[in-house]
Amino acid sequence: MDHSPRIRTVLGCTLLVAALGAGLTACSGSGHPLSARPYDAAGQISFSGPVGGKKADPDKPLEVTAQGDEGRITDVTATDALGRYVAGELAADGRRWHTTSPLAADAQYTVRVSTTDEDGAPGRKVLTFETGDPSDQKALKVTFGPKGGTYGVGQPVTAELNKAVKDEKARAIVERALKVTSEPSADGGSWYWVDSRTLHYRPKEYWPAHATITASSNLKGIKVTDRLWGGESKPLTITTGDRVEAVTDAGSHSMTVYRNGKAINEIPVTTGKPGFETRNGVKVVLGKEYYVRMRGTSIGISAGSSDSYDLPVYYATRVTWSGEYVHAAPWSTGSQGYANVSHGCTGMSTGNAAWFFDTVREGDIVKVVNSYGQDMDPFGNGFGDWNVSWKKWGEGSALSATGKADPVRQARLSPEV
Repeated sequence: MDHSPRIRTVLGCTLLVAALGAGLTACSGSGHPLSARPYDAAGQISFSGPVGGKKADPDKPLEVTAQGDEGRITDVTATDALGRYVAGELAADGRRWHTTSPLAADAQYTVRVSTTDEDGAPGRKVLTFETGDPSDQKALKVTFGPKGGTYGVGQPVTAELNKAVKDEKARAIVERALKVTSEPSADGGSWYWVDSRTLHYRPKEYWPAHATITASSNLKGIKVTDRLWGGESKPLTITTGDRVEAVTDAGSHSMTVYRNGKAINEIPVTTGKPGFETRNGVKVVLGKEYYVRMRGTSIGISAGSSDSYDLPVYYATRVTWSGEYVHAAPWSTGSQGYANVSHGCTGMSTGNAAWFFDTVREGDIVKVVNSYGQDMDPFGNGFGDWNVSWKKWGEGSALSATGKADPVRQARLSPEV
């Protein structure tokens, strides 16, 4: 700020007086006005905030002005109960201070005003007030996922908004208020706007094994748009277990399962045959079902077709919402390890499927390579988040200058054996 020389001197001395304590001065002897305790500046300033217990309109800026001809405002700070500062600007002549960022709704504020009088003596005034919760606003709330528990290292954190946020500036406000931490720490981390109501968060690589991950929202009371304010949201804490990865090579018809980087099992498998090829790429375990009835009609195969099927399937580990599983396939044991004969799932013997079912948990990695199938969708058919390059992932953030979120692709909700 461009204060006059006298004001600069007063500020410097005031700071030194505070540092040195009572009875000491940074300028001259005990007769100097700065050696006295600050006086109550209530009569030297006017404040645009509420009085008499009323609540302030968070849409209206705050203003502090100096009264009289000689007094000046030297500093103003405004913070809410959470310690968040409100940006403001002090005029060069010290006559007026006003906010330059919006207040939060339904919040408590403390405003500390410092002044000097015509003799250079310091004045102080602390003002407190609350902001209201405008009746025409509807709160923007966040639901974090998944539910609390222990997951694999591939589990993204999700944030579901109860209202659509489409404007890029509003998205940036939301994103800045959503916090994710990991202990031990992960390598980077960023939100990606899947659509106007859904965000996913992942680090650059998988989460560390045996980590504690927390997600929280600081949106409460924050103005997102003219008619939308942040509401209170429940934080989330999850943990990760061992790093378990299953890599299926469709070309060699085998699956290798790793725990914390060490191979612990190699299993003969069969994957999707021509026309029903298994998707390539990284998938994440979505859930486990001991028994699933799988029918070809659910994926558009007519009942009279040679490809038709209606089978009881056991030890089914789901990896896409459209119905791709790792499961027991006792009818194809002769082909497992030699040929791909399924309708898209990864089949194995009942014993191997039971072992796999008991070994993996939600969030563990299931990766398919060397298949002639399409690539796994990033969103909309499970968690294909890890198939997005880190550079592209960063562009999905509203805090990126070029951030543009991809649309969610429509997924089939049917099993493929």
